[in-house]
Amino acid sequence: MASASSPAAARGRLKLYSFWRSSCSHRVRIALNLKGLEYEYKPKLNPIKYVPALVDGDTVIADSFAILLYLEDRYPQHPLLPQDPTMKALNIQIASIVGSSIQPLQNYPALNYIEEKLDSQETVKWTQYHINRGFTALEKLLKGCITTYATGDEVQLGDIFLEPQIYSGINRFGIDMSNYPTLARLHEAYMEHPAFQAALPEKQPDAPSS
Repeated sequence: MASASSPAAARGRLKLYSFWRSSCSHRVRIALNLKGLEYEYKPKLNPIKYVPALVDGDTVIADSFAILLYLEDRYPQHPLLPQDPTMKALNIQIASIVGSSIQPLQNYPALNYIEEKLDSQETVKWTQYHINRGFTALEKLLKGCITTYATGDEVQLGDIFLEPQIYSGINRFGIDMSNYPTLARLHEAYMEHPAFQAALPEKQPDAPSS
């Protein structure tokens, strides 16, 4: 919740152009919730036909990673990146694996192209292969994690990237999480957190009613 003296109140209400099922939009919704920022949900595409896009006064930002870094600088409450260089690098590495090695390969343009050239079964195999490959890397990276969340006992940037991808893997693509015990445990923790609950795809205004 933004107070009357906060930067958000001074510049006008934030607007998030989003799509209910987009994992990129899902990340940004979590961050906005964590930082207690009120925003207007706009179910619309950004200028390059992707979501999300954030409008903050005269500032317009597309791309979820750029939006998250902007929010971190502009609204420092509930920091998403730790001061410790090693832990900061770990958060960015998690975000990079999800944002570069998994999520782009399950986007609609890629899946539609594969289905057009091959068939829907090959599309599922393609998606599951790349998600499993990325989850294997993340599970190895987080081996020995005993904290509540991926990099500590507070939600940070890595968590914001992890949960939308885990959620999508389970609910859209049928990934067997028994192969990834650390990710499965983190998923359970995220699902109990109010900021993550409020950001769930099915709770967004443009989500289908059934």
